[in-house]
Amino acid sequence: MTEALADAPVVLTDKAGRRVAEILKAEPAGSVLRIGVDGGGCSGFQYTYTITQDRADEDLVLGHDGGIVVIDPISLDYLRGSQIDFIDDLMGRMFKISNPAATASCGCGASFAV
Repeated sequence: MTEALADAPVVLTDKAGRRVAEILKAEPAGSVLRIGVDGGGCSGFQYTYTITQDRADEDLVLGHDGGIVVIDPISLDYLRGSQIDFIDDLMGRMFKISNPAATASCGCGASFAV
């Protein structure tokens, strides 16, 4: 990871940004992908993905080529230092969050513990 990326609170890879942009093309203008963290899942916390037009001034805004991701401050506490990527392989297509704060995660990567 480069020094500039290491200083970012959360990194959105180019591949993930392009996929978000593809998804948002079918949505109303001004839509964004909100990534959050909620209690639940088999490991204690789970990632949430919501397409919305709602933004708050305190949201972290990440973007690449028209793909805008927003993260609220409470979720950011759990995601700080993470990398959001998009995987397209034989196992399927999905966003993958590599979270250094996670001490455990479920097999599918949808939930984690801290």
